[in-house]
Amino acid sequence: MDFTSYRRSARKTAPEEPLAALYPHDVNMYRISPKNEISIFEFEEIALGRLKLLRIIEQAAPKGNKLYSDQWKTCIKDDLTKAGLKKYVRLMGGTSGTSDLDYQARRADYISHFILRLAYCRSEQLRRWFLSRELEWFWIRFTAQSREGVRNFLRIFKFSHSPISEDEKNSLRHELEASTMGLHVFDTTEFYKVPFTEVCSLVKGRKVFIKAGFAYIPSSELVVCIQSKFRAELSEELTWYSHRVHLFDDERIAPLLANFHNIHTGQSYTIRQNQESVDPANLDVYSKKHFPPCMKHLHEVLRAEHHHKHKARLTYGLFLKAIGLLYEDALKFWRDEFTRKMDLNQFEKNYVYNIKHMYGLVGKRVSYSPYSCIKIITSSVGPGEHHGCPFKHWDAGLVKQKAIECGVSLEGANEIKELATNGHYQLACGKYFEYTHGKAPESGINHPNQYFEESMKIEKEASGNKK
Repeated sequence: MDFTSYRRSARKTAPEEPLAALYPHDVNMYRISPKNEISIFEFEEIALGRLKLLRIIEQAAPKGNKLYSDQWKTCIKDDLTKAGLKKYVRLMGGTSGTSDLDYQARRADYISHFILRLAYCRSEQLRRWFLSRELEWFWIRFTAQSREGVRNFLRIFKFSHSPISEDEKNSLRHELEASTMGLHVFDTTEFYKVPFTEVCSLVKGRKVFIKAGFAYIPSSELVVCIQSKFRAELSEELTWYSHRVHLFDDERIAPLLANFHNIHTGQSYTIRQNQESVDPANLDVYSKKHFPPCMKHLHEVLRAEHHHKHKARLTYGLFLKAIGLLYEDALKFWRDEFTRKMDLNQFEKNYVYNIKHMYGLVGKRVSYSPYSCIKIITSSVGPGEHHGCPFKHWDAGLVKQKAIECGVSLEGANEIKELATNGHYQLACGKYFEYTHGKAPESGINHPNQYFEESMKIEKEASGNKK
């Protein structure tokens, strides 16, 4: 994580200091590379925690919450609490407390930010995603600060911004009241005088008073100015990292970082003790009522063509294993289908080992986990293959048609199509779930097996209510 031997001499590194000196504030500009020594376990743990944080932030607005609104922040806070990310919830409080828990939360936030820089500097698309999420996370914490917290931040990170004097404020009272949008109480509002180029979005929206090249912004809009500076610095740093990440060749963590964006951060769906087994005779019914579109499609293709290529067999086979299809039943299920097109000897020679391998009975004897939405979405799908995400790999018109065939209204099908067209594939799947089940999933759809479990739960609840 330390690139100091390759970097320009002006770059600073953090000395070994007490946590109170290293992390004095809940909001950070991340200007100094950390020198901390941490274990591989902690490295992975805090990195995955921040990835969960950024994905939760990403999912909040498409759920119907206006970006930066109180509802948006509440949604993020609730989802962080559900995910057990208490450290990040603590940083949303705006207290900049001095307890050990406060310092540990800031430490995890700081180090994990730099770890994800290594993971997300590798392409323009990844850099844009990471930059957008970090800007939103910065805004959440900065706007939670009290007046004293903002002043401490400006002092710690050596910003020259300071409130204008009362005399200047009163002399411009008429102009400030007329030009400042959303101003409710003039007398208790502090105004900052900043170069207008630092708040172009406010100038464009005609939300501030400008005089002699300076914009007079209320304290509530100071975040726009500071966030703009944060964006410029982080964007430059990500570009710098992208040119030198090849120098980082630690074999212990390089594979993790290279594939970080494809990691599933939710529940790992494997066969669990006391899990109910699935009767293969019920798969046709389950496919229609409880399978997500990707697995429903694989099931229908298998029934129609009596064959799947390798990636489709893995995708569907691991999904079936995780919902409770036992090895003996799985072997019979695949054998009955495949032997409609081939003889038994060919099936046993070419496919039985693969099925045993999925169940960890041969080879490394690992109980492989089923594929997550991220893995399915990012997989390549060639001609004649069916293992991809319908919302990404199908034509938008076909997505709409299939939704209508499954009982979704025209309006709902158009909404699903729009989400898929705009690249919100998991949100489109969640909306499909909502229209076909009469209620939204408890959390965003991140895994085919999560979709199945939530669908089965709704059916069981409905059956219980009828009794």
